[in-house]
Order: sequence, then structure tokens, then C-alpha cells
Amino acid sequence: MLPRRTFRRRITLPVALLVGVLSCAVNVWAQGVSPRPYPKEAIVGLLKGAVSPKRIAVLARQRGIDFQITPKVESELRRAGATAELLAALREVAPKPPSPQIEPPRRVISAPAAGKVRENPKDGLKYVWIPPGTFMMGCSAGDNECKDWEKPAHEVTISKGFWIGQTEVTVGAYKRFAAATGRQLPPEPNHSGRLLNPGWGDEAMPIVDVARDDAQAYCSWAGGRLPTEAEWEYAARAGSTGARYGGLDEIAWYADNSGRERLDSTGIWNEDRAKYGRRLNENGNGMHEVGQKRANGFGLYDMLGNVWEWVNDRFDQNYYQNSPSQDPMGPASGQYRVLRGGSWLVYPSSVRVSERDFSNPAADGYDFGFRCGGKVFAP
Repeated sequence: MLPRRTFRRRITLPVALLVGVLSCAVNVWAQGVSPRPYPKEAIVGLLKGAVSPKRIAVLARQRGIDFQITPKVESELRRAGATAELLAALREVAPKPPSPQIEPPRRVISAPAAGKVRENPKDGLKYVWIPPGTFMMGCSAGDNECKDWEKPAHEVTISKGFWIGQTEVTVGAYKRFAAATGRQLPPEPNHSGRLLNPGWGDEAMPIVDVARDDAQAYCSWAGGRLPTEAEWEYAARAGSTGARYGGLDEIAWYADNSGRERLDSTGIWNEDRAKYGRRLNENGNGMHEVGQKRANGFGLYDMLGNVWEWVNDRFDQNYYQNSPSQDPMGPASGQYRVLRGGSWLVYPSSVRVSERDFSNPAADGYDFGFRCGGKVFAP
């Protein structure tokens, strides 16, 4: 049996603690200051000091507590002697957990569907969305007419989708550009004394006699840029793997079919190259209004034939031997710039998707045109 003195200390300790707590609270209230909420340690101390759970509940409701009743805390309080009623009271006055911060919904910008067509209010032309993808660039399988600089065929990935003109830039669209920027129209195309579009009167014809830098300036004004050579070929193929994306007469204007009568342009070239231009001129050959032939799989017109198209790349006949496999931009230097697609003036073997021609960028040939690509439209 414990000595009486020790027993008295055990039963008077919590009373003293309680008196101290109450006295403190009275002094704080008397000074007009709100008492601080109980920390967890104070509640545990009261329970271990044999203060009644009901009394602790009263105190907690008066001052509150500064901790949350988590499963771990509840277990600790129960071990110290908390009852279900006390726990319920503590939950009432416990600080509420902060509300989760709900982020505003983000604007999701999804890529357009492949082949989607939009009209550009700047130049009035339609542009087609080309999705990213991988293709074999260069000499097509089974094509025996490839030049050395079309080889080797190599796999290229276009990592980002882009817009590209559904047609070549027309005279009408270029007139808008000239009016907006104060530029002059290029000289009327003249083939050996014969005007191909007198006075630029047919505005549905492709614009020609445009130097490469003027073409790039137009594309910048329209919101885009000249396509890279890889983008151009990827768009021209539209998933096809052959030398052409369809029957040549169905998809292109070229020397055989761009005049009044059908010619055997290859035969004329082989027989007497000196007379080639004269024969075509006598036959009235020339460019045609855009979009008259069958489109390719992406819905693009005249990717082959009608007029050569400037692209952004410089020309290097050995570039394909070490070209990057993703988004190639062409050589870093070089005197000449690349043209693609063939024209109304050339024989069939030059009207293929892998065909590459090149010229001085200042040249403004009567069969040199272009189309624009890139972002064009803001997201």
C-alpha cells in the first residue's frame, strides 16, 4: 500500500494543472485577448493527468484545438484515455483541412485533323494541315530516272505538323501582297516573245518570275515561310511511295500536255535540243490555272507540274549522304537554292516527287513559282 503522502500527490497533480489552465484562460479573457487553441500535447497531458474527458471536451469547445484528428492522432488520444464523446467534440473544433486548390481548366490545343483546310484571310488562299510522320525521302523504289543527287533514299521523320498551300500562290494572291507591302509585281512571263499571262490578267494562274527572296517575303507576310525540301516531298508524296502520286496526265501539267496539242517532249528533246523551246512555243505551251488536275492524298494540287516551286533549302548534291533523319533543314551554306516539282516546260522524267532542281536564288524564271508552308495560322 502506498504511503498517504504519495497518494495525495497523485490525485492533486491534475487538479493543480487544471487550476493553472483555467487561471490562465481567465487572465487572457480578462485582458480581452482570445486564448490560443490547445495543442495536441496539452490534451494528451490532461488525459494522462486524469482530468475527466467531459471536462476536457468543455475546455476544447471554449478554446478550440490547433491540430487535426487524423487516424494517427486519434490512436494516440485513445491510448491516453480519450472517449468517443471527447473525440467527437475535438473533431467539431479541430481546424478544417485546407480546400484543395483546383487549377482552372487548361486550354487544350489539339492538332487539326489531317487534310483539314483553312482559308488564310491575309492572302485569300486555302491551306491544308499536314500531320507529322515518317517517310522515305529521295529516289523512289523502282524509279530508274533518278539523278545521283536524289540518292540514297533515306528515312526522314517530320516531327511537327505544318500547314501548306493547297495550291501554288496565284497572281491574285500576289497582287494582295504587292498592294499591302508597296512592292511591284514581277515582270510578265515572256517565253521567247510570247506573253504567258498578258498584263497578269488571269489571277487564277500561278505567279511566276519570282526570285526566291521575294517568295520568302510573301510567305512571311502571309504568316508562314517557304517549306523545307523534306516537308515539301513529304506533303507531295502524301503517303505514296512511287515516283508520282498518280497517273501523270491526271495530276500534272508538263510539256506533253500543257499546249494546244499533245507532244512527245522526250522525243523532241532527244532529237534536237536546240529546237525544244521553239517547238513548245509554237504549240502554245504554258502554265495553267491552279487546281485543275487531280489532287494528291492530302488534297494538294499541282505538287507536280505547272510551275517549279522554290523551297527553303540550299542545294548540295551530296547532302542526302549525311542528311539528318529528323526535320532536315538543308545544308548550312551553298550558292544555289532548291526548286521542286517540275513545270509545264519539262519532259516527263523531270516530273517526279523526288526530282530536285536548283538555281541562283536571284533567278526569276517564267516557270518558277512557289507555295507557302509553316505555322501560317496562330494556335
